[in-house]
Amino acid sequence: MKHSSKHSAAPQTRSGQGPARRIGRSLAFVLPVVLVLSGTLAVTRVNWSGDPSNSVLTASDAAAPDASVPAVTRAPHEVLRDRLLTELQEEDPGVALTHLQEAVNDRPSLARHCASIARALGRAAVRVYGPTRAQSYSRPVCDTAFASGVLAAHG
Repeated sequence: MKHSSKHSAAPQTRSGQGPARRIGRSLAFVLPVVLVLSGTLAVTRVNWSGDPSNSVLTASDAAAPDASVPAVTRAPHEVLRDRLLTELQEEDPGVALTHLQEAVNDRPSLARHCASIARALGRAAVRVYGPTRAQSYSRPVCDTAFASGVLAAHG
């Protein structure tokens, strides 16, 4: 009785590679591309406008806070800017500018951020009140930064 030396393994291609090897090579190429693209798409965009209602919520923001991880503290000028932007929307730019001047007088370390905060207030004032009315609130807080923010948002 003769035994055949051929066995019934998976068919091989001309180069000697079976289907499992081809699938493995395809995954080795496609998987890193998919991971990079999904990681790139998961990154949230930066909110440069200073408008908190315009921000994007990511999955990590929605998760419950973990007591073992220390909370990230925000810089005082960021907290002040966000509070003043909220005041601007709830009251008017005059109130926000007055509080900005008081905050800078109370904490001189905030003076170097005063102009950027005032410009953010100017841009937000144009969105809320329009350019003409926003300009009417202009005053010499942090030089002319509020007015330049109004102009930048209008122009």
